[in-house]
Amino acid sequence: MAPEENAGTELLQQSFERRFLAARALRSFPWQSLEGQLRDSSDSELLRDILQKTVKHPVCVKHPPSVKYVRCFLSELIKKSSGGSVTLSESTAIISHSITGLVTWDAALYLAERAIENPAAFSHGTVLELGSGASLTGLAICKMCHPRAYIFSDCHSRVLEQLRGNVLLNDLSLEADITANLDSPRVTVAQLDWDVAMVRQLSAIQPVVFIAADVLYCPEAIVSLVGVQWRLAACREHQRAPEVYMAFTFCNPETCQLFTIELGWAGIRWDVEPRHDQKLFPYEEHLEMAMLNLTL
Repeated sequence: MAPEENAGTELLQQSFERRFLAARALRSFPWQSLEGQLRDSSDSELLRDILQKTVKHPVCVKHPPSVKYVRCFLSELIKKSSGGSVTLSESTAIISHSITGLVTWDAALYLAERAIENPAAFSHGTVLELGSGASLTGLAICKMCHPRAYIFSDCHSRVLEQLRGNVLLNDLSLEADITANLDSPRVTVAQLDWDVAMVRQLSAIQPVVFIAADVLYCPEAIVSLVGVQWRLAACREHQRAPEVYMAFTFCNPETCQLFTIELGWAGIRWDVEPRHDQKLFPYEEHLEMAMLNLTL
């Protein structure tokens, strides 16, 4: 970077830092200058530096601004850096419909943070998400990490309907749409029942990365989840094993222990990913989040 460009970048970061620490109105931030620098250089480091000087600033970590202010700031930052914000339609009728995938759970936010901070891990090939739910994680990856293709999957018809609606709500085109933007990921919403998905169906996907968040909610689901992972491993043939990231809220030690036992029986190795130093999204402070990196 030329000296004058570097000086301009530093001034831009300082401007964001001062306004954020002073909780100035969002309209006063130099958004146009940010868009110009991103358009000219496509510098993803600039976004990370701005996050470090605002949401992740030591002062803000010790004395956090209001959740509403942080949420609005991040929404605007995503909008300016990716050409659009992430908008979700959710349903709170969880109990009456007995479907957990109609709202965004905390581990989905945790996994989205991982993707935003490490976009290179998700930017090549196909990403498959198991149990996509309300789609927050996938939409963040599509907009911020630019994978070649992204497959949202679930087994419930109501969740699939909501998934398709949220994809279109965020100006992403489903794969069958002939008007699809070629610069956007190829997006698919697929019905995938973990108990009945066979190797033949899974071999047609061949993901480079596959992910899941907050899907360890009962013993039956854990057995089904490990089963579909084992079949994914069996159908990869000579291709490189996909990267696997599983995020969950550590609230039931017995459930987590059952998951690791099932992984052991299936011959699937796992490692605990390092925790995020600071968070980007507002979720419950007292919750303990964890993420596993599985080796199929």
